[in-house]
Amino acid sequence: MARYKLKTRRIAKKRFKITATGKILRMKGLRSHLRRKKPARTKRQFDQMLPLAPCDRRRIRRLLPHAR
Repeated sequence: MARYKLKTRRIAKKRFKITATGKILRMKGLRSHLRRKKPARTKRQFDQMLPLAPCDRRRIRRLLPHAR
């Protein structure tokens, strides 16, 4: 009996990173648009990845079945 293949959502793979300890990291929104007017401090903060909120972890894990 054949089983279905679990496929990774490619867009989720590009947007989220998984650390060695299993945390899911995301980038901030509103970072690609109108950056000239924003202060340098704000632009620097856009470069850092943030941990995903606990309520979203299960949903994103389903999109990334092969990630550890």
